[in-house]
Amino acid sequence: MKTDDLIKALSADFRPVMPIGRAWWIAAALGAAVAAVVFFIVLGPRTDIAAAVQTVRFPFKFVVTTLLAVTAFGSLRALSRPAPGLRAWPWLLMAPALLGLAVVAEILAVPADQLATRLVGTNLAVCLTFIPLIGIGPLAIFLTALRHGAPTRPVLAGAVAGLAAGGLAATFYAAHCTDDSPLFVATWYTIAVAMLALLGAVLAPRVARW
Repeated sequence: MKTDDLIKALSADFRPVMPIGRAWWIAAALGAAVAAVVFFIVLGPRTDIAAAVQTVRFPFKFVVTTLLAVTAFGSLRALSRPAPGLRAWPWLLMAPALLGLAVVAEILAVPADQLATRLVGTNLAVCLTFIPLIGIGPLAIFLTALRHGAPTRPVLAGAVAGLAAGGLAATFYAAHCTDDSPLFVATWYTIAVAMLALLGAVLAPRVARW
């Protein structure tokens, strides 16, 4: 094959590739939009939200879940590139550490005979159902965005995608949940988010191959 013919053949096969940075911001916007639509269709905010925002524990849930979503998303962007550095990883510990401090404070402040009630709450089954349901769409979007990158650790990247989707879903779900106890959040929100992280870890090697 002549050089000119080879160049023409390669040009015919060329497809524009979206820059990875743009792909991630589009994914973030789409993920938030999908989560919002699902949330307002299937749940909606709690009826006493105006009173709840005057407390400390209700807004605190959003601090933790938003922090998880933001730090996981930043780490996911780093993992979408070959051989990512470790600079983003300490930030992933911020949300669990903050929630852990709140749990310790609650254990010290609340009578022992009330802790079990706060742990179980009244929305356990709803939490474990709807955080994964709200997060499945954003997870699919984040895994699709990984295809625009070159992740060398697809299982880990998929797990972090699940954390980002779970943090986003938990942020919306927190507006509906009437269980504001840090004990409840640390237990059941964590399990629900872990479901998405596990699903992301399983699917990423298949979806994000390059």
